[in-house]
Amino acid sequence: MNAVVLVRRHSVLTALAAAVTVAVSASCASPSGGESESSCEYRVEYDRRVYSDLANADFKIGEELGPATVPPCDDTPGDGNSPVSPDLTIAYAVEGVDPSIAIAVDDAPDGVLFIAKALENDLPPEVKRLVGGS
Repeated sequence: MNAVVLVRRHSVLTALAAAVTVAVSASCASPSGGESESSCEYRVEYDRRVYSDLANADFKIGEELGPATVPPCDDTPGDGNSPVSPDLTIAYAVEGVDPSIAIAVDDAPDGVLFIAKALENDLPPEVKRLVGGS
């Protein structure tokens, strides 16, 4: 009986996640039916570097590095809202990877690694191993 409950709970969570994804996608579309002019990416700033997210990584969190910030998202410029302060988070080392290459943060979903923006199009071998590459 527990297996049935778990399957149903998983199905409900999957359906909920899909609904949220559709709602977010719909809210990012422009009135003309195309994509919005701007959208926010998940970024973190630590030690004067900007990192972008990389999902589905298998890594171990190392020592605490210190405070990091998540810049605010202003995906609707000129909407009249006042500027939003960045969110604070804690950066952690990733075992086997230099923090100038990749970090983890305490409030990111499981499996999300942050790669230095300068390296995201040319991942170093130690990062490729974390995401199942050679």
